Amino acid sequence: MSHAYYPTGTPRMNHVAVSLDAGLLDEPGRADLCGFWGEVFGFEELEEMTIDRKRLVLSCVHWDQFVFLIADDDPMRCPRLDHFGFSVGSLDELRGVRDRAASYLERDPRVDLIDLVVDDQEVVKIHSIYVGYVLPMMCEIQWWEFPT
Repeated sequence: MSHAYYPTGTPRMNHVAVSLDAGLLDEPGRADLCGFWGEVFGFEELEEMTIDRKRLVLSCVHWDQFVFLIADDDPMRCPRLDHFGFSVGSLDELRGVRDRAASYLERDPRVDLIDLVVDDQEVVKIHSIYVGYVLPMMCEIQWWEFPT
């Protein structure tokens, strides 16, 4: 189904930009960020975009979806549950992210994990988890179940 404003298809969110303290974007900080977001979510650094202590761009599985991390003297601060979100295609994929985050938490106490909850709206059940790591915002992962 097309929309009058977007006859070529539904627009997709393609990035979120977050400001951080420059110290989090130095070589060890980038290694931590790339390690976590890579191992848990499968995100990869777009190395050609990296500028030491200034910028890190993490591709979210595809080059046109990314998390853009930028240094700022007044970095973002927000409440714990402020977040950006992704949806996945199955409950197993959602549980996979959760399990990888829980495993990472065993090695790094900076992981913040809110385990699986289900919001049952009768026509749809929204299964979700929240995962945080170093960034001021958490990431919510959802799987939408449509009962038959």
